[in-house]
Amino acid sequence: MFKTLEEINSRPAPFEFYTAADLWTNEHTAQQMLQYHLNDYIEASSRNSTFIEKSCNWIADQFNIKGKKVIDFGCGPGLYATRLARKGALVTGIDFSENSISYARTAAKKEGLSIDYLVSDYLEFETTEKFDLITMIMCDFCALSPTQRKALLGKFKAILKPEGAVLMDVYSLNAFEKKSESATYEKNQLFGFWDPNDYFAFVNTFKYEDEKVLLDKYTIIEANQPIRVVYNWLQHFSFDALQAEFKQSGLVMKERLGNVAGEELWPGQDEFAVIAGH
Repeated sequence: MFKTLEEINSRPAPFEFYTAADLWTNEHTAQQMLQYHLNDYIEASSRNSTFIEKSCNWIADQFNIKGKKVIDFGCGPGLYATRLARKGALVTGIDFSENSISYARTAAKKEGLSIDYLVSDYLEFETTEKFDLITMIMCDFCALSPTQRKALLGKFKAILKPEGAVLMDVYSLNAFEKKSESATYEKNQLFGFWDPNDYFAFVNTFKYEDEKVLLDKYTIIEANQPIRVVYNWLQHFSFDALQAEFKQSGLVMKERLGNVAGEELWPGQDEFAVIAGH
């Protein structure tokens, strides 16, 4: 038991483990994530519909998307893709979750929208197509390691048209400073999120000051089942640090915003958005 508790409370190196597939491809947790996406009162996976509508209106005007090719990395159940397609964009959506893509395809079919949805790990996605706008929203970029981020930005550069743009949001250093380390455990934590049967969840939050990385480490213990561990990494950025990563991949940061609805950036915000291009 002591050894098990030591392992539960052990601190890995930053981005030492990557368990996104476990979260998005497990049948139960994938369904839970879809419900979070669709719940307008919980902004754990998606922002509320009022904000998304406002964001899509701004995106449509800012990037003149009618007839333009847009690709949404981490599209989930198509909350952005659907709205952008309604506004005349030629949309491609990519997501890990078969559940989310299935929902998105059904929604598009009901509205008669032609959206190209792909079930894929976007880190492995390859295409010869070029796009006018690349979006990555809800701070998905922050869940990736430095190596993964470099590869993804290289992909963005390769598939972006010469006059195209990249729009994404990230967590700020202000959000990092608000967090503190902790260790808790709870029976059926998150109201049964991890499994339909009883379980205990140990949650360890670790801060990596030098790297500005936060880790929520979930250890799930069930009766007669192997112990599961899920690592939720979140990189936090200063504008200069994010700009340096874009520059290293041959992209130029062109504008900094308060969010992906085009609002002004104010000091002390937990997130910020950027527009980049060639």
